[in-house]
Amino acid sequence: MSRPVPNPGILDIAPYTPGKTPVAEPGRKVFKLSANETPFGPSPKASEAFKQVADHLEDYPEGTSRVLREAIGRTFGLDPNRIICGAGSDEILNLLAHTYLSHGDEAISTTHGFLVYPIATMAVGAKNVIAAEKNLTCDVDAILKAVTPKTKLVWLANPNNPTGTYVPFDEVKRLRAGLPSHVLLVLDAAYCDYVSRNDYEMGIELVATTENTVVTHTFSKIHGLAALRIGWMFGPEHIIDAVNRIRGPFNVSTPAMYAAVAAIEDTAHQAMSKQFTETWRDWLAEEIGKLGLKVTPSVANFVLIHFPTEGKTSDAADAFLTKRGLVLRGLKNYGLPHSLRMTIGTEEANRLVVEGLRDFMAGR
Repeated sequence: MSRPVPNPGILDIAPYTPGKTPVAEPGRKVFKLSANETPFGPSPKASEAFKQVADHLEDYPEGTSRVLREAIGRTFGLDPNRIICGAGSDEILNLLAHTYLSHGDEAISTTHGFLVYPIATMAVGAKNVIAAEKNLTCDVDAILKAVTPKTKLVWLANPNNPTGTYVPFDEVKRLRAGLPSHVLLVLDAAYCDYVSRNDYEMGIELVATTENTVVTHTFSKIHGLAALRIGWMFGPEHIIDAVNRIRGPFNVSTPAMYAAVAAIEDTAHQAMSKQFTETWRDWLAEEIGKLGLKVTPSVANFVLIHFPTEGKTSDAADAFLTKRGLVLRGLKNYGLPHSLRMTIGTEEANRLVVEGLRDFMAGR
C-alpha cells in the first residue's frame, strides 16, 4: 500500500527535544530548571494587558503586529517598518531558512549551537555545516574557513545556548566583514538582556549599516512570555519584505501582542530580573566550583556544569537531583554528554541545587 513520503532529508532530522518537565508528586516540591524560564514570571503589567483582550478572542489579530513593532521601535530606536514579529523567534528562524536556503545550499552553525538551526536548515533541503568552537565559544576563523561557494547563511547565537558564552562585538564585525556579501548573517540575541559586558552588542548597529545581516530576539526569556510564543527580527528593508511574503498573515495573537508591548515597556521588571540573575549566576559558579566541578563562564540566565566521564557522571547527578525535585537539562543532543545545564531559579532552588550537588559529590 502506498502512502505519502516526506521530502528527502526530512527523516534525517533529529527532532527538537525540550527540557524535561518534572512530574509533581505528593509532598515533594519540584523546581523546573531545564528550560531557561525566568523564575519571576512576566511583568504584572503584561499579565493585565493579556487579560484585557480576553473578551475579544473572536477577532483576528492586526496582521502586521503594528502596535508591537512600534513599541519595539520606541525601545530600541528602530524603524518599525524594518521589524517583523513571529510566533517566537523560532518561527522567524524557520522563515529565514525558507526564504534564503534551498536544495544544494549550505548554512553554517557552531558545534554547540541552538538545535533549531540545523532543523530549519535541513527542513528546506540545505546542508548544515558545523564550524568548530574554541573553548565552547564561537570561533570566527573556523566559521570563515567553513565558507564555500554553496554557503548562503550563517547562524550565530550570541550569547550561545547551551554554553552561555558570547562573542565580542568586534569579532562579530570581523565575521561579517569576512563573509561574502551574498551570505546572510543571522544574529540570534535571545539572551542579550542578561549581558553586562562592555564589549558586547546585540547587533543592531551592524544590521543598520549592512544589507546582509539580521538580528532576532524573543519575549520568552527575561520578559517571561514563553507560553505566548512571540519574537521579533530587525533587518534590512529588502529582507523584511521578502520574509513578509511567506509569513502567515495572523502569526502573532492579539493577547501575545499586547502582553509583549506591556512587557517591553516595564523596564523596572527587566532590571530586577537582570540584577537577580547576575548575582545568583556568580554565586552558583563559585559554589559549584568549590565542589570540584567545572562551570563554563556564562553571561546568560543559566550555567553549564561539567561532570567526570566516570563515577560522578552527569547522568548520575541528573538522576540524583531529579529525585530531590530539581530538574536540570541533560545535553547529549547538544554533543555535551558529560554536562548539565541549570537555569538560574529562585534563591531557594539555587541553594537546593548546590546542596544537592554537595551531597552527590560526597556520596551522601
